Amino acid sequence: MENGQPGKRIAIFGSTGSIGKQALQAIADHPDQFTVEILTAQTNDELLVSQALKFGPGTVVIGDEKKYLKVKEALADRPIKVFAGAEALEQVASMNSYDMMLSAIVGFAGLKPTLRAIESGKAIALANKETLVVAGDIIMRKAVQHRAPVIPVDSEHSAIFQCLIGETGNRIEKVILTASGGPFLGKKPNFLVNVKRDHALQHPNWNMGAKISIDSATLMNKGLEMIEAKWLFNLQPEQVQVVIHPQSIIHSMVQFEDGSIKAQMGVPDMRLPILYALAFPHRLSNGIPRYDFRKPDKLTFEEPDMKTFRNLSLAIEALFKKGNLSCVLNAANEIAVYAFLRNRIGFLDMTDLIERTMQSVSFIEKPSLEDYFESDAEARNFAASLIKL
Repeated sequence: MENGQPGKRIAIFGSTGSIGKQALQAIADHPDQFTVEILTAQTNDELLVSQALKFGPGTVVIGDEKKYLKVKEALADRPIKVFAGAEALEQVASMNSYDMMLSAIVGFAGLKPTLRAIESGKAIALANKETLVVAGDIIMRKAVQHRAPVIPVDSEHSAIFQCLIGETGNRIEKVILTASGGPFLGKKPNFLVNVKRDHALQHPNWNMGAKISIDSATLMNKGLEMIEAKWLFNLQPEQVQVVIHPQSIIHSMVQFEDGSIKAQMGVPDMRLPILYALAFPHRLSNGIPRYDFRKPDKLTFEEPDMKTFRNLSLAIEALFKKGNLSCVLNAANEIAVYAFLRNRIGFLDMTDLIERTMQSVSFIEKPSLEDYFESDAEARNFAASLIKL
């Protein structure tokens, strides 16, 4: 790289989560390509400190202010600035010390720092799908305005992004998001009513954090991805479809107006889309296993069962109705997943809680950013009030 400087300077927002840890692994494998400038975590101070000691960023942020002193003391003999709290996340996102943000904070909490990075014209490797689900119209408008490239990290959106390279000017007829179907593929409500958290956390193909694992089990993840795809690729709701593909080898497909379909394939390993986003427009060689067409030797596809997995139909309703409904859906889902993970509500209760919240929070057709924040808070409060103490 020029001036003997190592490559692209990366800020990882959410470095102690599943995506953040895998990104650091990919960066460690390519030390000539990347440096780590910023690391942030919400509560896992011990892992944050050990990551900082290994990668030597200029700045770290711990979201939980009670843990500030512990982090500060642990890094006292290093030239690393330490900050704490939600506002610090936004301020650090505005810094000039990095080139690309990996937005990997889980949930709504990732929205403000990502928005701040976009307003600073930074490239975004977007792993936080909730940011676009909540306020996709505003986020994408600002990305265009500030010339901030948004490169998706979700395997499905990365697949679509890769299929669109070189297709500028060719009209997309539809995109087809593939879904593994999660651990309960083919199951009916009489089975799901008794499902416990540990069962729901066991995903057959992907190694993921708790929130996304539950979202995959309920198919809400696919619904959120449909909404995200609409904003990322500037599509109409009817141009986004879902197909169940249990082997997770095809990560998604694009059908063009001539009827031709492009698919992006590979083993189900999140390091691939993470590395692709970080290194874009280049592909980097790596030691990730290769897909062998002899095993699995069959790739199958089927329609999702939306009568059983009603979260997907609720998300489709939000996708078509627009306004603040996706924001409300997302907030209610975050509360529902949180309650389920703590054994406060059952597996099927999550859907009822989300549906009742969507029916009760007032609909806003053209929300401002402030409206989104208010709708999010209102939906969380309402959803939380439905959970029996």
